[in-house]
Amino acid sequence: MSEPADTTVPENPDDRIAVLFDIDGTLVDSNYLHVDAWDRAFADAGRPVDAWRIHRSIGKDGGELLESLLDGSDEVEQYGERASELHSEYYLQNTSRLRVIGGARELLAELAGRGIAVVLATSAPENELEILRELLDVDDAIFAATSSGDVETAKPEPDIVEVALDRAGVPATRAVMVGDAVWDIEAAARAGVECIGVRSGGFGEQELRDAGAVAVYGDVAELLANLDDSPIGKLAG
Repeated sequence: MSEPADTTVPENPDDRIAVLFDIDGTLVDSNYLHVDAWDRAFADAGRPVDAWRIHRSIGKDGGELLESLLDGSDEVEQYGERASELHSEYYLQNTSRLRVIGGARELLAELAGRGIAVVLATSAPENELEILRELLDVDDAIFAATSSGDVETAKPEPDIVEVALDRAGVPATRAVMVGDAVWDIEAAARAGVECIGVRSGGFGEQELRDAGAVAVYGDVAELLANLDDSPIGKLAG
């Protein structure tokens, strides 16, 4: 891989390309912390849910997660709000256990150094996003970011990806997304954006490819090591 260029993101949007990043499970090793928080939350709300089922829904919009794990609208109404409140409480209690995935900081810095607009395309609540950005500690490499406050419905709906494109000032054809869940890939596809899958969130390579990933890497460190030959490198030309 070549040395990063000493450059900034072009002011003219016509000259700009963007890479949109999911954070949870992609840049920060947080998925299993979310599983634990939801597991405790459902149990304490009075409606236990098997942890493996929770894991399969991590990355979805919160409302869709509840609908997929609870049995019908009556259960969502009965347990959903309390479970969501407890999930946030338990997750925030354990953020000291969060870790940046190897290669994440270096990849963001490399992309920014090449003049690529780095956008954090997440539907995390603003308070969680603040913690994640502080942990990543690469704000100088980040061009823009989204949060749950920007959309009514998150992944797999395309809304958050579309907001990220708008913040980057680029069309879908001049962007690539990187995500760890099938929901990231489905959301990107609905917005017309190619998506690279990483396996660091617990989804397998075939699952990610079946969802539409144009390439799959073990994690962002592997993507960084193969950046020039990746869909990002090809887009950057």
